[in-house]
Amino acid sequence: MKSIFVLILLFAVSQIAIADITVNCGWEGTATILGMYPDTCIIASIATDPVHSGTQSLYVEDNAPSGTPQAFVAWIVGLQNGDEVTGSFWRYDMTPDAAPKCRIWGHWNDDPNDITGHNGSAGGNSDYGPGTGWDETSYTWTVVDGHTGLVIECRTYSSAGDIVWIDDMTIIAPDHATIYIPGTVAIENSTWADIKASF
Repeated sequence: MKSIFVLILLFAVSQIAIADITVNCGWEGTATILGMYPDTCIIASIATDPVHSGTQSLYVEDNAPSGTPQAFVAWIVGLQNGDEVTGSFWRYDMTPDAAPKCRIWGHWNDDPNDITGHNGSAGGNSDYGPGTGWDETSYTWTVVDGHTGLVIECRTYSSAGDIVWIDDMTIIAPDHATIYIPGTVAIENSTWADIKASF
C-alpha cells in the first residue's frame, strides 16, 4: 500500500513540475499596455463600451502616420527551446473586409530587463477577424533558436485615428517562465520548494 502511495505522490509531483501556468487580463484596472512600437504609435486607454465581459476593455487607437502599430500586451521571459506559449484575446471592430483590423502577433525579445528589446519576428495569427463585433483570436508559439523571451502584440492594420478594442486576454506558458501583463507581474516562475512552502 505504501508503494502505491509513493507512486501516486511521484506522479503528482511530476505533473506539477511540467505544468503550465495560465493568466488572464480583462483590463479591469487602470493599466493599459506594456509598451509599443514605434514610439507614440498607439493611444491606449481603458474603455467602458464596448466590453466583452466585465466592465472594461482596452481601447487601441492608431496614432501612426503609416505602418502596422504594435501594442505590447504581454511579455514572457525565462523561456527555453521547445517551450510553447499560447496567447488569445477577444477583439472588436465593426468593419467587415475593411480597416481597422487587428491580430495577435509576437516578436522574440531575449533581454529580460528591457521590454523594448527585439530579436526577430515570432509571427502570429494571419486572421484579421470578421469585423462584425467581438471574436476571439489565438496563436501558439514554439520557442526556437535559443530565444528566451516573447512579447505578444495587438498589431493593428488601420489608418491614424482608427480604433479597435480588445478584452479577456489569456496567456499560457510553462511554469518555469515569468508572465508580465499590464499592471503587474501576473505569475512568476516557482520551484517545487516554493509551492510546498505556500501550504
